[in-house]
Formats: sequence, C-alpha cells, structure tokens
Amino acid sequence: MQLRHPAIIGAGRTQFGEHYEREPEALIEEAGLKAFDAAGIERRDLDACFLADYFLPFTNKIGLEEGFFSELLELHVPMEITRSFSSALLSATNAIQSGRYQLVLVGGMEKMTDRWDKIRDDLMLLEDPLSYYAGCTPEANHELMVRAYIKKYGIKDEDLTKFNTALAQIPVKNHKHAIKNEYAQYRREITVEQVLKERAQARKPLGLYDYAPISDGAAALILASPEAAKTYTDMPIYILGSASATDYVTFPARENRTSFIATSLAMQNALKMANVQLSNIQIVELYDQSSMLELVALEDLGFCKPGTAWINIYDSCLDYKGCYMVNGKELFVNLNGGLKADGNPLGATGGAQVFEIVKQLSGDAGERQVSVEGGLQYGCSLELEGFGTKSYVYIFGRD
Repeated sequence: MQLRHPAIIGAGRTQFGEHYEREPEALIEEAGLKAFDAAGIERRDLDACFLADYFLPFTNKIGLEEGFFSELLELHVPMEITRSFSSALLSATNAIQSGRYQLVLVGGMEKMTDRWDKIRDDLMLLEDPLSYYAGCTPEANHELMVRAYIKKYGIKDEDLTKFNTALAQIPVKNHKHAIKNEYAQYRREITVEQVLKERAQARKPLGLYDYAPISDGAAALILASPEAAKTYTDMPIYILGSASATDYVTFPARENRTSFIATSLAMQNALKMANVQLSNIQIVELYDQSSMLELVALEDLGFCKPGTAWINIYDSCLDYKGCYMVNGKELFVNLNGGLKADGNPLGATGGAQVFEIVKQLSGDAGERQVSVEGGLQYGCSLELEGFGTKSYVYIFGRD
C-alpha cells in the first residue's frame, strides 16, 4: 500500500528569548497565526490539534492545556498534549497517514524564564530519580559523556587538544549561523578562546558557552494530507520518514555511554520509511543541548563513524565555509544557530528545527539560504527528550 506522506504547508514561530512581558497565549497565537497565513487557511479548516509543552502547569499554573488552547482558538476539535514538539508532530503524522484527518495544527510553546528560581529543579524531572536525589545537575550527564568518550576512544596528548577545540568550535559555529536568524535568542559571535576560558574557570570539560540557554517561545506547523496539500500550495514539504525510539532513563545504567541507541534506531527506521539514502541528506537540525550532543548526534545518525566526528568538525572549522565536510560531501548543520544560539524553549524547540528545514527546502530562508547545485532536496531533524531517553527523527523532502 502506498504510504500517505503528510505535507507541511505552513510554518510559523516567534523569536526565542526572555519574554517576561508576554503571556503564553500571546506566544502561541503569534506562531499559529504565522502558520495559518503561510498555509492560507483559517482556524475553522482544522480537523485536530496536537500541541506540546513540558512545564506550563509549573511555570504558568496552566493545567488541562487542551481547554486553554480550545479557548484561544475558539474550536472544539480533538486536541492532544505531548511533551516535545516532535512527539506532537509524530502523533499528527500518524493521524494523517491513517486517513483520519486532512488538516492539522501542530504547535509547541514554553515559558521557562517565568520560573528562573525553580526551572533547573524542574528540568531534573527529565532525569532518573537516583540522579535527582543525589544532587545531580542537568549538566552532569553531558560531562560524564565527554569523559567516557575520551576514555573509550583513547584520545590523548595532541589529539585531546584537538578534541577539546572541536567541541568549542561547535557553539562558535552555531553562534555564527544565528547572526543571520532574526528569530534567534543570541545573535552574536563567540570565539573558541572564550569557550575554552569558561571551561577552565569552571574546571569542567564543558562550560557556560557549551550549553543551550533557558528560553521562552512558540512554534507552529500546518500539516495536510497529500491530497489536501495540493489545493493549498505548489511547494509542499513532505514528511517522508518519521520514527521514535527509547532507552533507559538512567544514563549510567546504559551499556553504551558514548552514544544514544535510541537515536540510531530512530534514524534507521526513518530512513527505511522514507526510502532515502543517508548520503542524500544535505541539511540537518541537531539537538545540541550541549556541544557534546551535536558531536555524538553526527555519529548516532550515521554521518560519521563512532569516535571520528570530532575529527570532521575540527578539520571543517579550521577554515569554516558554512558546512561540515563529511566523507567528501557538504553537510549543513544547525543553520538556525541550533539550540545553543537560537534558543531552547523545550516544547517549541523541535518546531524551530522543522521551521528551519521547511524554509531551507522551500528556498525561503533569506540570508541564511543554502545554495547547492540542483537545490536542496532532503533534510533531517533530531529532537531528544531527556538525556537520550527518547529520540525523534524526521526525514523531509520536496518530492
């Protein structure tokens, strides 16, 4: 049976950052209206809504969020709430593939800066209870992974210096990309020296500039069945492959602590569904909650062999041309600035990733538009929940 690939016919988002003065409904309304306008539809055209947030009940005392969104949209269609944007997108994708709905809104938002005093404690809900009660911080597992990676692959002496430099080049590269992104939280350059200095001051393998910030923001997409999409646009971007996989919540209990098996499994299944070769993917949006996670994602997704991604990064960034060179091919990574510079409002983060890929594949990314011979054809996004506990991978294409 022919698989019915959902099409993205509209996308919208807010700027990410510190929006103390704005209510949650104002953020999701802005993103949603932009998506409606891009798709050329109205609220009454929707069959269902799938929406995401992690912490609205904590940060803004908003529970039963479906009712909140029903009031905002003045609709009574089916609505479901998930944690991550990619989880909401997977539910919407499955619903359209089943033939149940024709037009669906997928949205996500977060207001994390409203609760600065408690948000780091809230983030530990995404880790295992033993780590939480042991006083573990949200950054601890990232640092454990760095140490495990260095030990497993025997990185030392001059190579260790290059490895640490490669990790620093990742946020430097992402900040450089964010300068051209009008929605990004941090539109300023940083240097490798700054990144290394912060690590030295913290006396840790990762420092201030290695981590994504706390952010507010919203993002929205309009998904359509392949039949409905043709009535609204002549440039739909199709979700060719979608997959999710899971792993143990306790990171130290996993057999392999230098990669995320959930990401590898999700990527294999997404590629199989899409019937696309890995080598054909030209643009990827990776979940760089830390510098280490971008490096590891390149290996988990299959672009680099285990233990080698840092070499590709180091060599590519010595004279950075806007992409990584992997196996002799250009790979454009986190053109919106990634979580590090674009921002990381958890419920909306995956939406910003998809927004960037849609804009790039549509040739509508403005100053940051990638130009390649034959045009961009395929993109990929990766979003995580927790520290690799859940992975969501999507393959997007113009055809």
